[in-house]
Order: sequence, then structure tokens, then C-alpha cells
Amino acid sequence: MDDWFYRNIVEPGKLPTLLALSSFILTFLITRTVTRLIRAGKGPFRNVTPGGMHIHHVVPGVILTVVGGFAALSASGHDVAAAVCAVIFGIGAGLVLDEFALLLHLDDVYWTEEGRKSVEVVVLAAALALLVLSGFSPLGVDQLTEEERENRAVVILTLAADFVFVIITLLKGKLRMALIGVLVPFVALFGAVRLARPGSPWARRFYRNRPRARARAQLRSYRHDRRWDRPRRKFQDLIGGAPDRPTGPGGGDR
Repeated sequence: MDDWFYRNIVEPGKLPTLLALSSFILTFLITRTVTRLIRAGKGPFRNVTPGGMHIHHVVPGVILTVVGGFAALSASGHDVAAAVCAVIFGIGAGLVLDEFALLLHLDDVYWTEEGRKSVEVVVLAAALALLVLSGFSPLGVDQLTEEERENRAVVILTLAADFVFVIITLLKGKLRMALIGVLVPFVALFGAVRLARPGSPWARRFYRNRPRARARAQLRSYRHDRRWDRPRRKFQDLIGGAPDRPTGPGGGDR
């Protein structure tokens, strides 16, 4: 374990990435804990509302992300400064992505079903960062041998093929697989050869005159969602809190 940590984290200079990821996850967990206490009316925490205006934590998050990101550009070669910038950036990113759904919908959907998108994005971002820390590089370049890397044609063809797999997976409506496939090409290849999700651009274009393919895609999507939707929602509720239940048709607590 010590050898792996030194080889993959310290030696290649990945310590700032580890600090950014750690501060990102910790900030998200602390923020969710505080907001859940505010929601329950417990503890000393309250919403920040100067002059009656609710200041969402995405605001300081954007500021910290910008400060940490730009400061990191000038911190190259300074280990301590780079570490501090990484922590600042991670904290800011945690605050911003915790309210990703608010930015997406331009509405306060934090405790609604739409607000689950924030938790999904945070989990996905953390997973991608962990893959980078584990040594994966975009489009599988790290899997090439030294001889293959010296051959430009092999490198270009590998990048092009992996990029095509990612694009096809994305067009098939599999965003998570496409993003992970950027770092793990096998995932993108798997997503590219599987049936598209119903309603995806690929399904609308290529399944339009293929009723059997449409039926298979709908059945597979239904089975997949039925199998994984409940565990996914329980996990989201565990780390992010359950959303408000609708109080009537088309309505909900705000």
C-alpha cells in the first residue's frame, strides 16, 4: 500500500490532485450535513440572507474555484503554494457542484427531485478524479507501450478510435459511461456496442424504422432502471438527503 501511494500519488506530483479531491469530497459532505440541519431546524446554522436575499453557497464556491484555479497557474514549482491552491480549488468545486442542479435549472431545486442531479454530478466528478489518481489518462494513452508511443500513427489511431467510442456512447444517451470512457476506453467500447437508450439521438436516428430494435432498447432500459433506480436513490438519499415529497399534482415543497 505504501509503495502504491508513493508511486501513484507522491512521486508523479499528484499530491495536489489528492488534496483537491479530498477537500472537494469533505466540503460536499460538510455542506450537505449543514444544509440538512438547517432544513430540520436543528443546530446553530441558518441560511445567509442579508437584506432578505438568500445567498446560496454556490456564490462563495465560484469565487474560491476561480481564485484557486488562477492561483494554481502561478504556483508551479512551489509545493506548498500548489497544495494550498489545490485545497482552495477543491473547496470551491465542492460548493459549486453541490448546487449544480440550481445552476442547471436556474431555480432553487435543492430539495426537489431535480436536485438529485447535484449528487449525481458530485459522485461522478469524484469517481473521475479517483481514476486520474489511479493512473488512468484520457483516451487510454497510458496503455500504450514505449514503442507504440514513438509511432505517431499508432497514437493518433488509438486516440481517434477511443474518441469515436466516447462520442457514440454519448449519442446513445449514456453520459456517465461516456465520461468514464474518456479515462477507461473499455467502458466507452462497451457502451458503444450496446443498445442506445430510448429517446437518445442515436435511437431517434437509427431505430426510427426498426421497431424491433426500439422495443429491445425500451425493454432493456426498463429492466436496467428497475434494477438500479432504487439502490441509486437510496445512496443519493444517504449522502445528500431525501428530496421533498410532492404535496399535490405537479406541486412540491420549496
